[in-house]
Amino acid sequence: MGLGPGRRSQLLSWDNLAQLGIFLVVFLLLLDFQKRRKRWRGYPPGPSSLPFVGNLLQIDFHQPHLCFDRLREKFGDVFSLQFSWTNVVVLNGLAAVKEALVQRSEETAGRPPLVTYDHLGFGPNSEGLVLAQYGQAWKEQRRFSLSTMRNFGLGKKSLEQWVTEEASFLCSAFSSEEGRPFNPHFLLRGAVSNVISSLTFGDRLEYDDQTLQKLLDLLDQSLKEEEGILPQILNAVPWLVTIPGLPQRIFRAQKAFITLLDTFIEEHKKTRDPALPRDLTDAYLEQVDQAKDDPGSSFNDRNIRIVVTDLFTAGTETTSTTLKWALLFMLLHPDVQSRVQVEIDQVIGRDRRPTMADQAKMPFTNAVIHECQRLGDIIPIGLPHLTLRDTQVQGFFIPEGTYLILNLSSVLKDDTVWEKPHQFYPEHFLDRDGRFVKPEAFLPFSAGRRVCLGEPLARMELFLFFTCLLQRFTFRLPEDRPRPSLRGHFALTLVPQPYQLQALLR
Repeated sequence: MGLGPGRRSQLLSWDNLAQLGIFLVVFLLLLDFQKRRKRWRGYPPGPSSLPFVGNLLQIDFHQPHLCFDRLREKFGDVFSLQFSWTNVVVLNGLAAVKEALVQRSEETAGRPPLVTYDHLGFGPNSEGLVLAQYGQAWKEQRRFSLSTMRNFGLGKKSLEQWVTEEASFLCSAFSSEEGRPFNPHFLLRGAVSNVISSLTFGDRLEYDDQTLQKLLDLLDQSLKEEEGILPQILNAVPWLVTIPGLPQRIFRAQKAFITLLDTFIEEHKKTRDPALPRDLTDAYLEQVDQAKDDPGSSFNDRNIRIVVTDLFTAGTETTSTTLKWALLFMLLHPDVQSRVQVEIDQVIGRDRRPTMADQAKMPFTNAVIHECQRLGDIIPIGLPHLTLRDTQVQGFFIPEGTYLILNLSSVLKDDTVWEKPHQFYPEHFLDRDGRFVKPEAFLPFSAGRRVCLGEPLARMELFLFFTCLLQRFTFRLPEDRPRPSLRGHFALTLVPQPYQLQALLR
């Protein structure tokens, strides 16, 4: 009994579909293999990758620096990964990181396109500071920002005066807790954000001000949106970002944070006097006015919001996080805290405010602050770089367009440099005579062309805030609280787990 024409047609149709499906699978696998295959002689070794996703599922993006340390043990200081079809090279240890950032600075100064920021205005056509592509526009913005931070007097006050006054407000806030246990997170972040707010917007906000609370809450939420593997997948597979509404839904807090900063800029446009600039925003708006007839200028209304956002975010997050680590280390090392206070009493006393001129006379305090930065490991993998042309690092060939990850944690905890890399040991920064020294491997601000432009301000804030706090208070662990954890939480920065302390007046 034969099959009817309709039945034969159906069988043929299913056979054809199966063959087509097999062909498409084979084609996609071959395409994926071609995309992921390392075609370059001398390219760094690395772990085997999976089809389409590469090594994305093999990396713990909640503790990436620890994951890279494990891979380093197997593949060496320079190894390669695949993030989908994106070529990634991870550099570990002082020699490799220094060669890439300093000796090869021109070749490694790029930034990879991070499409998750496109909807915020940080796309390939934006300039800004942190994520901008290396070029003339970036140089203009960096030069302007550095000059303004260095020279802008903020009315009749120097930047040091702003920091010193804010430190006094912070001490008053700590004192108001009257020795009760409290979490210092919000107060530290509020104080540091007020410094950058004074620079960018010419004024500070009270710690209980609703606008400040909203800003800091949105900043916290924005960092949480960067956690885990999802942002990495979206950047590695850019077409996913084209799904309508997806970035806006996933990165809602980032959008709200920038929108809130926009209101400060708009208010400046309405109230500024070009003859009397109050702050960086006024100075920037003056540059925009001067550049109206210059189509090649990077000073424009779109870019000001990016520069302000970069400065406010970076200026708040890293320094406040370092201070949180610093107080945590003082809680866990009361002997070190006592030695710092002895030095403060000898050099400054308990009545006058500390100044930056005191720093050179306080080697132990300076060493403690640097050790807090080293062991706190605030930005363990830095920000990603991009090779702008073919280069070599430690003898390995790295082609143009490669995504570079600098494992700064491996430098700050390199056991060939530091005597006790995983312990709190201020003597790392002291010579035999007790003088302050800074080893070459101290790179918390990165290095080379993209070194953090806010480093001088951060160093000033850390010294003045830290010494003011220890001048006024002795910090103790509450008796009924568990010992705080030293395992940080990673979301762009490495933040200590929430803890409480008691600030006892000296």
